[in-house]
This record gives sequence, structure tokens and C-alpha cells, in this order.
Amino acid sequence: MIINAMRVHTLFALFIHVTHFSFCTNVKINFREKEKEVLDQILGPGRYDARIRPSGVNGTDGPAIVQVNLFVRSIATISDIKMEYSVQLTFREQWLDERLKFNDFGGRLKYLTLTEANRVWMPDLFFSNEKEGHFHNIIMPNVYIRIFPTGSVLYSIRISLTLSCPMNLKLYPLDRQICSLRMASYGWTTDDLVFLWKQGDPVQVVKNLHLPRFTLEKFLTDYCNSKTNTGEYSCLKVDLLFKREFSYYLIQIYIPCCMLVIVSWVSFWLDQGAVPARVSLGVTTLLTMATQTSGINASLPPVSYTKAIDVWTGVCLTFVFGALLEFALVNYASRSDMHRENMKKQRRQCELEHAASLDATSDLIDTESNATFAMKPLVRHPGDPMSLEKIRQCEIHMQPKRPNCCRSWLSKFPTRSKRIDVISRITFPLVFALFNVIYWSTYLFREEAEES
Repeated sequence: MIINAMRVHTLFALFIHVTHFSFCTNVKINFREKEKEVLDQILGPGRYDARIRPSGVNGTDGPAIVQVNLFVRSIATISDIKMEYSVQLTFREQWLDERLKFNDFGGRLKYLTLTEANRVWMPDLFFSNEKEGHFHNIIMPNVYIRIFPTGSVLYSIRISLTLSCPMNLKLYPLDRQICSLRMASYGWTTDDLVFLWKQGDPVQVVKNLHLPRFTLEKFLTDYCNSKTNTGEYSCLKVDLLFKREFSYYLIQIYIPCCMLVIVSWVSFWLDQGAVPARVSLGVTTLLTMATQTSGINASLPPVSYTKAIDVWTGVCLTFVFGALLEFALVNYASRSDMHRENMKKQRRQCELEHAASLDATSDLIDTESNATFAMKPLVRHPGDPMSLEKIRQCEIHMQPKRPNCCRSWLSKFPTRSKRIDVISRITFPLVFALFNVIYWSTYLFREEAEES
């Protein structure tokens, strides 16, 4: 009986244990309620003070370490005239605050999420080269704070910024520009707060980033701590290297300027008497070139140095103006040639009249004179030695000179005005081609040197 009673007691106890275990397993724990309890526990009144910065590494009194990383979502515009650029990015900060440690219930609570940044201590970071900026609140504010069981805090926010970008436009439009993004602490010195780039890919850029007129070649991260009379402040910076797309400027500026210069040379092939045609062509190309130059300068800031595009437009404008001046010289030479021809005609007419008067006078003298004069013969005999010596001297002095190709070619054009046109047809294209060789070799080599 005693043995049976013990068996019944054991079975009853086993039944009670199994029943209790099955009941406990059927009851589910609401971890969202646990999150609320944990938040009330670590952020409740009198438990956490957001005005006090976290401790240093290993709970020491050293500076709080904040790791920063960025994700560049888009770069909207890069303005040359304002020297600024607009960027949209996701900004992240991560630091350790041991006051925010909590129980993760065996890994069931991975992190706690907050949307109110004022509930915890925040680094006083600001963008030192910012002109304008705004947060994104559609549909909800694009910001969150994650608190991990170890006390690590992750702050992430999406922002749009307009940042200043001082540019050197000496090689414009064959230039490269470096635009920086600077972040620094406003009030905490390096004794209390230090910013560090996150290890391993601190800056990320969206794939297939398309920019108007520019290409993002690379980016570099660096530190830029600044010292003032109030202390040393931690600073981070990202240098974005942009290369200007030259194809746009080649199509919009360089080729049209070349065409205008070549069109101005058409006047060299027009007749020198076509004054209205040559004047209208020269003035039209000159005004068009001036308008092109003013349009280029309107899209650039007024700087004190000479840009590469200024050299190009200035030389092209000089060539067009030179073609107009060439017609003025041709017109003057043409009138001078006409005046010279008129003077030659008058001189011939005077000589003919004078010769006719002399003939009439000599005939009158011959008829009235009866005297006879003995004249020496003008032609010597062939055997005369003096005659042979004179002939040799004349042959020596009258030997033909070597022909000059340029003079013989220019002699085909009798007037000076025609010669000026012919010389301009060759000189202007050759000088312009030489200018192109010097221009492109100079600025392309300077661009390669700047890149290296």
C-alpha cells in the first residue's frame, strides 16, 4: 500500500509539472510592452539627464567619441556664378552612452527606437560651410534614434544642404573643382567631444549619380580640427572632386566661335567693290561674337584673373575684328590704286601732248634751217675693240636675277588691294591654326598637371 501511494503521488506531481509547463508555453510575452517598460526605466524622470554628456572610453572622464558616416543620395546643382552646390544626404552619428544600457531579454529586444532627439544627449554638430539647409518631414519626419542594449546610440536623419564651394576658374571650362563638406562641434571642445570617421567606408554615394555638366571622380575624407581663442574643436570634412564635362562647352561655345571666325574670312573672297556685302558681313559677325562673349560672361562670376574661355573668346573676337579692319585697309588701297592710275593717265597724256609739241617745233626748225651738220655714226663697226668691251660689261650688269616665288606669284595681282586680300586668305587661317595648337596644348597640359 505504501508503494502504491508513493506511485500515485509521483504521478500527480508529474501531472502538475507538465500542466504548468504547457500553460507557461502557451502564454506569449508582449515585447512591445517590455519596450515601454525599458524606456520608462532608462529614460524616466530622475533617471537620465540629457544635459550631461556621456563618459569617455571605458567609463573614464575622457572625451565622448562620436563616429560619423554619410550616404550621399543626390547632388542637385553646382552653381559657378554663386560658387555653391546642393546635396541631399543621410547623416548618421553613433556613440556610446552607458547610462542607456538595458536587458535585451535573451536577444529578443535588438534595439529601442525613438523619434524625439531631445530625449537623449546629442552631439552639437553643425555644417561650417552651410548656406541653407532643411529637414524632410513628408510624410513623417525622416529621423530616428536607435538605442542598443550595450548603450550604443545611432542617430540618423535625412537633410538637404546648400554648401559654399570656392572655385578656381583659371582653366574654365577645362577645370576640376574640389567642393568640401565640413562638420564640426559648435560648443564642445576636444576635451569633451571628438568626431571620428566610421571605420570602413565612411562615405557612400548612390549608384548612377548623374550631374549636369559635372562628373564626380572621387571623394576623400579627412580631419580639419580648428583652434580658436576658446579652445580646439573637432572637425571632419569630405572633399568631393568634380570634373567639368567639356562636351557641352565644345558644342555650345568653341565650335560656334570657330564658325563665326571662318565666316568672317568669306569677305576676303568677295570683290573689293562689293562694299555693302563686305561691311554687313564683318559687322554681323563682330556683333554676334560680342553677344556670344557677353552671354558666356553672364553665366560666370566676375573674377580678377583671366580664364581659359576669356583667352579663347578674346582671340576669336580679335580675328573677327581684324577681318573687318582688313576690308577698311583694302578699301583704302583700292582708292589709292585708282588715284595712282588716274595720275598715270594724266602723266601719259601730258607726255603725249609735250612730245607732240616738240615734234611740231622740230619740224618747224628743219624747214627753216638750211645748214647741214656732220653727225658721227652711232653704230660702231663689228671689229671695233671698244664696242666688244662695252658689250661684255653690259652683259655682266644685265644678267637676270634669281626668280622670287612670292614676288612672281604676287605679280599676278596688279593692284595692292587685291594683294592684301590674297595675303589675308592665307595669313588669317594659318595664324588661327597656330593659335589653336598653342591654346589646346597649353591648357590640356595644365589640366593633366593639375590632375596629377
